[in-house]
Amino acid sequence: MGFKHYLTRAFSEGEKRHLAGPHLKIFIGFAFILSVFQVGSVVWGKLDPIQLLATHLSLILILSFMYYSFSKNNGTSVSPTVVDYICTFLALGAGIYFNIHAVRIAERIPVVDPLSSLDLLVGLVFVVLSIEAARRTIGMPIVIIVLIGVGYALWGHHLGGLIWHREFSISEVVEDLAFSFNGLWGSPIAVAASFVYMFLLFGAFLQKAGAGEFFFQLSTALAGRTRGGAAKVAVLASAFFGMISGSPTANVVTTGSFTIPVSKRSGYKPSFAAAVEAAASTGGSILPPIMGSSAFLMAAITQIPYISIVIAAIIPGILYYISLLAMVHFEAVRLDLPKAEKEDIPKVSHVLKEGWYYFIPLVVLLVFLLNGYSASRTGFYGVLAIVLVSWFRKKTRMGVKQIFEAMVDGARSSIPVTTACAAAGLVISGIMSTGLGGKLTSVVLGLTEGMLIPTLILTMLICIVLGMGMPVAAAYILTAMLAAPALMELGVSLMSAHLFIVYFSIFSAITPPVAVAAYAAAGIADSNPNQVGLEAVRLGIVGFIVPFMFVLEPALLLDGSPGEIIVSFFTAVVGVVALSGGIIGRLRTKASIPDRILLITSGLLLIYPHVLFSGLGIILFVFVFVLQKKRHIQYTPLQKGA
Repeated sequence: MGFKHYLTRAFSEGEKRHLAGPHLKIFIGFAFILSVFQVGSVVWGKLDPIQLLATHLSLILILSFMYYSFSKNNGTSVSPTVVDYICTFLALGAGIYFNIHAVRIAERIPVVDPLSSLDLLVGLVFVVLSIEAARRTIGMPIVIIVLIGVGYALWGHHLGGLIWHREFSISEVVEDLAFSFNGLWGSPIAVAASFVYMFLLFGAFLQKAGAGEFFFQLSTALAGRTRGGAAKVAVLASAFFGMISGSPTANVVTTGSFTIPVSKRSGYKPSFAAAVEAAASTGGSILPPIMGSSAFLMAAITQIPYISIVIAAIIPGILYYISLLAMVHFEAVRLDLPKAEKEDIPKVSHVLKEGWYYFIPLVVLLVFLLNGYSASRTGFYGVLAIVLVSWFRKKTRMGVKQIFEAMVDGARSSIPVTTACAAAGLVISGIMSTGLGGKLTSVVLGLTEGMLIPTLILTMLICIVLGMGMPVAAAYILTAMLAAPALMELGVSLMSAHLFIVYFSIFSAITPPVAVAAYAAAGIADSNPNQVGLEAVRLGIVGFIVPFMFVLEPALLLDGSPGEIIVSFFTAVVGVVALSGGIIGRLRTKASIPDRILLITSGLLLIYPHVLFSGLGIILFVFVFVLQKKRHIQYTPLQKGA
């Protein structure tokens, strides 16, 4: 019984500890050191890559073992155990060892220059600790994928056919995992230790300076007076906060604690209120200028400048939020929800007067990115801008205490991102060393017979399935390795192929049965998680369609002439409104079943970039709109006279 209980715990996820006393002080100390180190690496020049990455991972592992318990069965444990401290010291020792030997490791020729037994042992320690940290912070699914990847590298030579590869010894596998830039020190951890960390720090500073409250008040001022304003406030607030956070779950927990109760009091069902928040929070990761971690990974993997990705993502992000606002509005009209009292809603001018300066750091980011500065240095300048603008008003000023707390919060939020990237690097090692990537491209193309739409659908399913068990960053990396080459073989551009994968790795956060954003929102709304997830998918359905739109019509990624971009944007807007009306069952008036079929058909026709289809879609939309307008004119006098 004892062994069975221990085994069950070993296959579960850890939970965050409520640290106190000396344990809390140690954690805060290491978190602050990590942030200082990261800022220093940006300001005072680049370290040797191995030194930078090993130090970052070592400190993250220390924080992981202190902050996350062995399993959820431990309850609300406040103290790290002896085993946790042993893992902490091993992580610290491995980090020091790699720093001492960084130059030798970086300059050695793989396979040719031998590694000592101590090298292999320390490398193995780093690998095992990274896997355990990923299990505690993320869960078993990603660990299982890592073990499959490593197992395939070790024993894949026993397999036959397409997936056979040459035999690798254990030392060769460890060498590739821990001493190459394909494994633990590959692009995922490099992005986590540079771009992503600085933008997480940027978000922590912006929150500490009071920007979260300002953006919530601004959303209330902009949408609060409209019908169904509470849910529209949730959409706008989540969009604003998403530009700061980039994490769907963090977005839900932060803004949802305000918006979900208000939406429920306004007349929305608990499941609908939670679904609006989950769908809106998930979209924050695709909204420029600060997108989720997968966008930074895309920049590193594809070598496309981050600012180019931001520019390309503008129209798709706008389309997604137009569809959400349309669905919320149509639902409010359907339920005949009243407008909020004017005296309860702040004026836009008053809110902007109080906090207009919070836009300055975002402008700073855009200016530096457009001028060719690296994303990490841009993030640092953004942090400086936040500290400066916080002094515009006495109540928001950031002193030494607030800066210290923001540094710690930034380090804390980076833990699951880095552990996910470390685990993803281990999987990539198995794919690269065995040549599995090219083989899987052949498999994907074989399954879809080289047809574009089936290949896109299969890629979407891979993203969603992987996203059920791991964070966005890991889901993106693995799908990009498996499916992006297949898409590009079919003529899809590098930008479109990878942005397609970014979208679906993000939207796995609301896709049941494992929908982390929906689960978080359901907890706040006291509703069924699966019901919230299904409702969020219904509300966010356009988010599942927009990627197909920009693959088929690159003008939606601002890749085309001004005329093409304007026409594509116009037809896309009409398409998402038509889809929203058809799904909710409301446009001008209540939509009949034939109306809904025509609206959904119109929206789908407008997705395909062809003059005939787009023209037919517009005609169908106008037909339903005019038909409903006539019904409205006919029925309104009767209702008034009743």
